Amino acid sequence: MHSAVLLIEFGSIILGLGLLGRFAARFRLSPIPLYLLAGLAFGEGGLLPLGASEEFVATGAEIGVILLLLMLGLEYTASDLVSNLKTHYPSGLVDCALNALPGAAVALLLGWGPVAAVVLAGVTWISSSGVIAKVLGDLGRVGNRETPVILSVLVLEDLAMAVYLPIVTALVAGAGLLAGSLTLAIALGAAGLVLFLALRYGRVISRFVSSDDPEKLLLVVLGLTILVAGVAQQLQVSAAVGAFLVGIALSGEVAEGAHTLLSPLRDLFAAVFFVFFGLHTDPSSIPPVLLPALGLAAVTALTKIATGYWAARRAGISVKGRWRAGGALVARGEFSIVIAGLAVSAGIEPSLGPLATAYVLILVVLGPLTARYTEPVAMWWSRRREPRRVAPETAPRATEAEAPVAD
Repeated sequence: MHSAVLLIEFGSIILGLGLLGRFAARFRLSPIPLYLLAGLAFGEGGLLPLGASEEFVATGAEIGVILLLLMLGLEYTASDLVSNLKTHYPSGLVDCALNALPGAAVALLLGWGPVAAVVLAGVTWISSSGVIAKVLGDLGRVGNRETPVILSVLVLEDLAMAVYLPIVTALVAGAGLLAGSLTLAIALGAAGLVLFLALRYGRVISRFVSSDDPEKLLLVVLGLTILVAGVAQQLQVSAAVGAFLVGIALSGEVAEGAHTLLSPLRDLFAAVFFVFFGLHTDPSSIPPVLLPALGLAAVTALTKIATGYWAARRAGISVKGRWRAGGALVARGEFSIVIAGLAVSAGIEPSLGPLATAYVLILVVLGPLTARYTEPVAMWWSRRREPRRVAPETAPRATEAEAPVAD
């Protein structure tokens, strides 16, 4: 009986996602906000809570994030990654300064203490790689000139999580300096090892994975990616970083074949990820923290746009591309929820969880809209601000009486 209910619920979810996707495509919109609102309607405290398929959907959501980052990694080579990180690390520093400080300031103003301030700083700092990867694909911008800049900022954030998450884990658990340092050392070592293997032995990995049989290629690439992501997460490194580096390690015909085979799976599980996020949001917990969440969302949306604009300008991207880069970085998502969850499970501050949830929900709905409309709105506003050019007045012709008399 439980199996039948699971099939009915999950089948209904997939069918509903397909219909919502068709509706969004008809109006040339990103389907992500609709997926999230559907999850909100059928999640905890929603109109019709779904229970039997919750665990299955949770697993599908994790796979969705992994596939989104794998597919992004397949678009770039190891040399591209190294050059981008070397070039754009100042952008990562600006990103941290502009977007982490508002969260820390709000926590301190609310009297939540320094540990909650560190947690909320992370919530407002990290953009959602999963949402942004999906939006770039929906808008057809993966090949744009500003996309490597966006990707570099996201990768720097994800790699920074290898340092940040162990620190936050130690802080919320009240661990001593020795325990926290050990966790941090393990995380950094694991991230460094994965990066080294991806860069140094990428061709060997590609030869190992390569196969003329699409079925075998699909199974090996998918299995390797999920395995590396799981090991990375077990070692306190982001599973998304592990999946991204697997994509970086694969090159040539292997990368092209894997991209073709995995695209349908990515679309399916990415949609499940966004629904899962909505399913775990209780609508009744949002109204009490809605005003602070709206204010924080407005401020950090602007700071993310400024971050992307500055990073793209530094890379020599055109003005339109700068605005597109800024608008694409606005969305927050999976990492922000994970960070807030660490604090909530440790009992740091009861209101922090609902505030983070409302904040992320606002920006994960707003993010696809800013990605699409920031550039045209900015261009329209700049044209309005330009002074109107007035045609020079034509000098009046001299009348016959005023005409000069020839000598």
